[in-house]
Amino acid sequence: MTNNAEISEQIQSALALDLPLVAVSFSNVEPAKTERYDGAQVAAGCKFWETALESTFTTSAEDHKLCSIGIYTHNLADAPSSQQQELQSTLSAMTGLDYIREQEVGALPVVKESHRYVTYGRLREIQTAPDVVLLFAHSQQGLIITEAAARIDANIPLAMGRPACAVIANTLNQQRATMSLGCCGARAYLGVLGDHVALWALPGSKIAAYAEQIEKLAKGNSVLTQFHKVREVDVLAGQQPSVDDSLQKLG
Repeated sequence: MTNNAEISEQIQSALALDLPLVAVSFSNVEPAKTERYDGAQVAAGCKFWETALESTFTTSAEDHKLCSIGIYTHNLADAPSSQQQELQSTLSAMTGLDYIREQEVGALPVVKESHRYVTYGRLREIQTAPDVVLLFAHSQQGLIITEAAARIDANIPLAMGRPACAVIANTLNQQRATMSLGCCGARAYLGVLGDHVALWALPGSKIAAYAEQIEKLAKGNSVLTQFHKVREVDVLAGQQPSVDDSLQKLG
């Protein structure tokens, strides 16, 4: 059985992440041991990612009702009757600004299977295997995640833009790590998604494997960073150190 608490600590410690990992799980049966979301109304479903840094809760389409794009990309069942009209109005406004084009809408990732509920919470407190794990990371941390993902997925991770919520659909459908640079909406609503931060989504089915490689590559990056710093000092001093010369100075 996967120990989410250990995996969460392994990744957060290796990357020196400022924020906990967030688990996202889809279901058609409401989890018995998880409370329904009863907080303030949100303008966009991505806000739940930030709320999940503090608590664990389950949502339905009704909780996402002001976010037609999120309901669409998550393929949520039991959507309010206004959903389709709101979605069309949203897309019309976006196409009018040439922010998105009609031919691009069909290419947006959408969760393959429809579900009634989405549960969010800190990975370390989730007892079951999540569908997707979210990380908020800066570029240096992202470097290590990229290297680990390429090793596990045997593919270079995809970097996505708008909409930010589609990163969950892409990761779940493709079962591979995906980075999202967010979207103007997510960056407006989420205080944790600062200008220097990107969002990473990892498939929960492989989270233990990612954790193992992230830990190994974080250590490798640390040693090699010192190696390059030593070489830089020597080269600027007019020396021509060999690789062995630089390695010896690492002790």
